[in-house]
Amino acid sequence: MSGGGLTLLTGATGYVGGRLRRALEADRRSIRCMARTPEYLRSRVGPGTEVVAGDVLDPGSLAQALHGVHTAYYLIHSMATSRDYAANDRKGAESFATAARDAGVRRIVYLGALGKGDQLSRHLASRQEVGRILRDSGVPTIEFRASIVIGSGSLSFELVRALVEKLPAMVTPSWVDTPTQPIGIEDLVAYLVAALDLTDGEGAIYEIGGPDRVSYGDLMREYGRLRGLRRVMLPVPLLTPRLSSLWLALVSPVYAQVGRELIDGVRNATVVHDGRALRDFGVRPRGIHEVLARALVNEDLGFAATRWSDALSSQRSPRGWGGVRFGSRRVDSRAAWVGCATEQAFDPIARIGGNAGWYYGNRLWRLRGLLDIAVGGPGLRRGRRDPKTLMVGDTLDFWRVEEVEPGRLLRLAAEMRLPGRAWLQFEVTPENGGSLIRQTALFDPVGTAGLLYWYALWGIHQMVFAGMLRNIVRATGRPDTPPARDVKPSRSAV
Repeated sequence: MSGGGLTLLTGATGYVGGRLRRALEADRRSIRCMARTPEYLRSRVGPGTEVVAGDVLDPGSLAQALHGVHTAYYLIHSMATSRDYAANDRKGAESFATAARDAGVRRIVYLGALGKGDQLSRHLASRQEVGRILRDSGVPTIEFRASIVIGSGSLSFELVRALVEKLPAMVTPSWVDTPTQPIGIEDLVAYLVAALDLTDGEGAIYEIGGPDRVSYGDLMREYGRLRGLRRVMLPVPLLTPRLSSLWLALVSPVYAQVGRELIDGVRNATVVHDGRALRDFGVRPRGIHEVLARALVNEDLGFAATRWSDALSSQRSPRGWGGVRFGSRRVDSRAAWVGCATEQAFDPIARIGGNAGWYYGNRLWRLRGLLDIAVGGPGLRRGRRDPKTLMVGDTLDFWRVEEVEPGRLLRLAAEMRLPGRAWLQFEVTPENGGSLIRQTALFDPVGTAGLLYWYALWGIHQMVFAGMLRNIVRATGRPDTPPARDVKPSRSAV
């Protein structure tokens, strides 16, 4: 077995590379990460992970990065950063292959793309050309060829989400019915890690995918079922890849740069024809229902673990209509400093709701409760179990306590009738001899109705939430403290 030795990871700041790095660190592998801007990566890696500078388009920078390396992961792709990405990928692969051979690297592991035939799109042809260049170097190369990768934050998942969430009815070009074989990000990473333990020898090409052969249309329908959304799809066979990419750019600007290449690629079938990966590896990929469900669950876990005092800056800045985005969620967050200890600052938060009310606009809260009852919700009738203490699982008017840490954190999940899911979170942290109270309202809209709800009530929410925080500050007994401050997202929040 060859699990030992130094492993070089390129592309560690990317979607797949970042998750692979964490998996390798958890597996206690000896890792070196190569990055064009190592200072950006050093704060993210584990204590035993080395970070060095290197750029595949600068051959002179590669020798040091590859020195002493047994296995090198090649996870570099420039489609999103360059119009001439195929030429750049060719040049980068040639430089890396030569440097790896000269450094005595024993194995290269590469993630490429599925697809067969002479009429592959430029994107798929480029991915397979890179694999061919790496193999021709003489260094044994394990090439995994994958189709759509599904996971929270993956390009394909975000594409499906953008279409299903925003379009109750959509015209669907022929590429929506092209067969694919999606793989979950966790299963893909498992294959990449398992490649380290292959016996040294010749390279191989492994086609990998989940058990389901589906289309983008099937993925959209399954996502809609998981989110409780019914969508109408109207086939329009004359919609070209260029028109499709412009259409996607209107739905979600994230596809403005890569839309045409992405859509041009999905006109090719990307399915597994060779099942050797299932024989040579112990990985058993999940089906699309579980993969999509896990992507949504992982987003919730990421949200629950977010410390908004770290993720959002407290500097004053202009606010746009609708707040900021955190994944698919809409976020309104504001903070205020008070000159007292965190326990005292948290005390009015612990008493919120029930007979104590909501610190601002109690008539509006009661009206919202009556409207909720009218549509079958709990309204404000439930009150709270105890006027001073809260426990996880307690009902609090039309909220439920999802997490509470006395003196530090209270997160409430909405149980009112909404076109989506909502949370209200209060976080108290020590700052400058006092405490920073951060109040964050989050909304996960379901479909167009959810987005309309959030934006239509934005002005009212601004008034109510700002008033709440202002009066919570007063209730701490320090009315001379500064007023609540609007906040803007920092780099860590987006």
